[in-house]
Amino acid sequence: MVAHEPVGPVEATEVPRYAGLGTFARLPQLSEVPDYDVAILGVPYDGGVSFRPGARFAPAAIREASRLLRPGYHVELDTTPVARKQFVDAGDVACTPYRIETAVAQIEAAAAKLVGPERVVIALGGDHTIALPMLRATAQVHGPVALLHFDAHLDTWDTYFGEPITHGTMFRRAFEEGLLIEDRSMHVGIRGPVYDREDFTRDRDAGFRTLRCSDIDRIGVPEAIRLVRERIGDAPVYLSVDIDVLDPAYAPGTGTPEMGGLHSRELLQLLRGLDGLRIVGADVVEVAPAYDHADTTALAAATLVFDYMALLTRP
Repeated sequence: MVAHEPVGPVEATEVPRYAGLGTFARLPQLSEVPDYDVAILGVPYDGGVSFRPGARFAPAAIREASRLLRPGYHVELDTTPVARKQFVDAGDVACTPYRIETAVAQIEAAAAKLVGPERVVIALGGDHTIALPMLRATAQVHGPVALLHFDAHLDTWDTYFGEPITHGTMFRRAFEEGLLIEDRSMHVGIRGPVYDREDFTRDRDAGFRTLRCSDIDRIGVPEAIRLVRERIGDAPVYLSVDIDVLDPAYAPGTGTPEMGGLHSRELLQLLRGLDGLRIVGADVVEVAPAYDHADTTALAAATLVFDYMALLTRP
């Protein structure tokens, strides 16, 4: 934790929440503080999508929706995030929209400057491709991590249209590169069709265990939390949430929606059940504002980031 008294967000009782600079939750910018504990980094890249594009506009939309947050106190987790650690908005990665390999290298380089032994980066995607460079930057500091992955899709396929790095293949690359602790990584919220029955076999071979939405229907959220915690144990964990893990009723603004997803309350309960895990990095991805309604999906993403902040500051 930084030695100085944390600088908090702009006070909503002094400046209305619809006014002022549009940083995440109106937190200070990186340049405004001498040190930080947690950096929120926008990654406006969507060159790896396979269906509906538009997630490049998500960091701005999530920041705008975050004006609705009251980040001073998290009721359910009983913590005051901005008083316990220094949070900053680190702006956006300047990455090319044209070439995947170049963009991935640019994202990794930007994240690597922010990650540290006592510094965590929360990435605002962007499509899910960005998780690979974020994992690379995180593993440079912490070594291999347990990946806790909330998503409708496995994202461990080999290639899409001959491309090895996309939003549906990046966790296969992460496994092959040795970035993951294979006996600790887990998918939660998987549903919908796959290409082949063997997709699940190949996913298990990549070291993942899966909790499908239908499993959670059967066992309930408390048991799902127990299984997740048992799987991860005391390993350093990277938390990756694709917003399409939520049912389209709760997150319409995404690129590849699937019916039968988690309810908003279920996802929040699952996240809040992670209290005490050693989170060393996180992202929320695949918000596509052009398909959103009344900022519903962007607000969901902003709320998830606030929960990350709370998890990182529990006493």
